[in-house]
Amino acid sequence: MEFLVFIIVFIIWGFLLEKTINKLLGVEKKKISETSGKIVDRWGRGVILVIILCTFPSVSTNDMNWFLILNLILLLGFQSILEWKYLKNSKQYVTTLIFLILGVIIMYNIEYFFQLLG
Repeated sequence: MEFLVFIIVFIIWGFLLEKTINKLLGVEKKKISETSGKIVDRWGRGVILVIILCTFPSVSTNDMNWFLILNLILLLGFQSILEWKYLKNSKQYVTTLIFLILGVIIMYNIEYFFQLLG
């Protein structure tokens, strides 16, 4: 039950943080799928998904944290590059990079957070 509460609080915190960062930076949320980068976005995400699914069976339990961190870097890094390239006059990629950095920090210290719960 504590884990579920932790996840719900974490999602709400992320949503509020995204709204705050977008308001501070004056970012108007746009979608890459509404630009000429739609095909690149779909193909890139597909290739990343195939890579993740192909490498997942070979990951040991000890390396799972690093595997998840690498996947987060691949996905959010790819998204921020596409936002930078295709969403001109938008700082939306900065928000994505902030979430990438925070996500890596949280994933690196996830065991510590679970120790606080238990």
